[in-house]
Parts: sequence; C-alpha cells; structure tokens
Amino acid sequence: MKSATEAAIVTDAERPQGTASEVFFAFLKLGVTSFGGPIAHLGYFRDELVVRRKWIGEAAYADLVALCQFLPGPASSQVGFALGLLRAGPLGALAAWTAFTLPSALLLVAFAMTTTAFSGPVGAGLLHGLKIVAVAVVAQAVWGMAQSLTPDRQRAAIALAAMLTVIFVSSAIGQVVAIVLGGVTGLIFCRNGKTPGASNLSFGVPRWIGLMCLVVFFALLALLPLAASSEMPGISLFDAFYRSGALVFGGGHVVLPLLQAEVVDPGWVSNDAFLAGYGITQAMPGPLFTFAAYLGAVMGHEPNGPAGAAIALLAIFLPGFLLLLGALPFWDDFRNRPLAQAAMRGANAAVVGILAAALYSPVWTSAIIRPYDFALAAAGFLLLTAWKAPPWIVVITMSIGGIGLAFF
Repeated sequence: MKSATEAAIVTDAERPQGTASEVFFAFLKLGVTSFGGPIAHLGYFRDELVVRRKWIGEAAYADLVALCQFLPGPASSQVGFALGLLRAGPLGALAAWTAFTLPSALLLVAFAMTTTAFSGPVGAGLLHGLKIVAVAVVAQAVWGMAQSLTPDRQRAAIALAAMLTVIFVSSAIGQVVAIVLGGVTGLIFCRNGKTPGASNLSFGVPRWIGLMCLVVFFALLALLPLAASSEMPGISLFDAFYRSGALVFGGGHVVLPLLQAEVVDPGWVSNDAFLAGYGITQAMPGPLFTFAAYLGAVMGHEPNGPAGAAIALLAIFLPGFLLLLGALPFWDDFRNRPLAQAAMRGANAAVVGILAAALYSPVWTSAIIRPYDFALAAAGFLLLTAWKAPPWIVVITMSIGGIGLAFF
C-alpha cells in the first residue's frame, strides 16, 4: 500500500498535457512579475509551475536547472523554453519564450525610442524595492529546494561544498565546476534510492533533431563572421549578438562585457547610452538578455529601431536554444540510468548550493544595505512562505516599500 507521500507523487509522464495558449498566459504572468535576474526567475518558475501548477516534479525541475547551468546562454530562459516544450510541444516552447521575453523587450524598446528613465528618489526607491523582491524569492527557492533535494547528510554536504566552490571561484566557471563535482560526488555517495518522477520525463525531441540543432549552432558560429565581412548591417548585427549569446556561460550579467565589446567598441552604441540601458534593464521583469532589444533599437546605423531590436533579440537567444535542443534527447537517456540518477542527485544538491551562494552575492549584497532593507525582505519572505501570497503581490508590496524607504 502506498504512503500518503507516494500517492501524492505524479510522474511527469502522467501529467496532463496543456496547450500553447495555456503556456503563453502562464509565462506572460511570469514575464510581467519576474524581477531580480536569472536566479530569481528560477524561483518564480518553481513557485508558479512546480508548486502551484504542478507541471513538473521538484527533482525533475532541479535536473533541468542543472542541465541549463551547463550550457551557454540565458539559463532561466532555457529552463522556461524547455518547460513550454514539455507542456505543449514546439508551439509551447515558442509560446513560453515569447510571453516571458516580450514584456521587458517592449518596455526597453519604448525606453530606447523615448530616452526616458527612472530618476529621483521615487525611481531609485522603486529599483531598490525590486532588488529586495529578488532576496525574498531566492530565499524561498533555496528553502524549498533544500528541503526536497538535500534530505540527508551526504547531499547537504554536497550543497555546502558547491556553495563554497562558487564563492571561491567567483565566475560562471565556478557554477559549472560545482555541478560537475556534485555529480561525481553523487556517484560515490548517493547511489541509494531513486529520484521521484525522474525516470519518466521526456521532452519528445528525436536524436536527429538534436544533432541537426548542434550542426546549425556550430555552422552559424563559424559562418556568420564570414558573412558579416560583406558589411551588410543586418548580418553584422546578427553575428555580434549571436556570438555574444553563444560564448557566454551563466547568462544574465555575464553577457554584459561581451555586449559592450561588440557594440560600444565599434562605435555602434555610445558608452553613455549603453550604461543608461543597462540601468533601466535592472528595473525590468523577465530575462536580462532583453537588454539586446534596447541595444538593437538605439544602434547608430541601420537597422535600428524595432527592426534592429528584433534582430538582436532573436540572435542573442537563438544559440542557447539550439544547444538546449541538441542536448535534450541525449540527456533523456542519460538521466534514466541508475548511475546517472546518482550523479543527478549529487548535481541537484549542488544546484541548491549554487542558489544559496547567489542568495548572498549578488542578490543579498546588492539589496540589503540597511536594517530597513532586511526587515522588508523578511516581510516578503513571509508573504511567500507563510501567507502563500502570489509573487505579483509581493512585487507590488516590495516596490511600494522600496519607494517608502527612499525617503528615510
């Protein structure tokens, strides 16, 4: 007879499939409320799609996060793309990316076209309140994932080691090293048991599709620079943003130095315009990669405006999605093997440690400056955990609180 816990577990193969419209509106909600960068986005995804909607199990979600941490590109957008694919097939994947990306992209293009920005104490307070939202969201994610993914001493120790690795190796490479070490350690110490719901997760991507995506990824990476030498502005723009998206590990803020080298150094965008756009991007929901839409819109040559924004946006996201589709069919088989499951248990524990390190820096260190900030973040955490408030309520509350703190 099954225990209550076992009876409550629904494998991913048994979960009802949804529609592209369902995926679109679920991610549109996330696209207008998910502030705080990629780590915070993973917390929002977990709360909305794992806890509330139950589209995927906790362990399978952590597996997916671990995979996307390995790949170049925007990790949170790759996770969202894969969740849309899992729920409603290729149209669901497209719906998830479009809905999650469109709100911030449109706002940034509007800012680029009007050159307005938040200013004064109200604007500064609003931005600070949004940073405090990220503290509450990431803290909730760490707490919830730690309870399910580090239930024993071995995995708790792996999480601690991963956190220390990320802290001492302060770059995106540290995250990859932490997950690799977590997987290796899991092979040794986490062979007992089975990950609930892990064996039945399939994204339905054939191997030939995966191989084709990998071929396209490398072909574009090699051939676009040659095509860009023809001095066709559209090709040059696509090449610059495709290369930035293809060569960055960790996503988010890590892509900024690459973008600056691609658009500021050649004189396409002034440094002042670049920094102004980066500042306003911090106040936007959704993926930080939508900064590309702003840059494409303010280009000093054609194409710019909405056309430049569309080219830049597509180019910077495309390589990460090609790599993800290339990895998924092989990852499906890999994770179903007993030794692979042990490695994934260790890698999942490492993800908890990575999230814990990110909770401190940059999330905590950039938001919690005064005792008032800590009190506001604690209130947001309690709203999420004890009161089960929807994230958008917390966003509004913390934003108002941030504006209020600006006058103290």
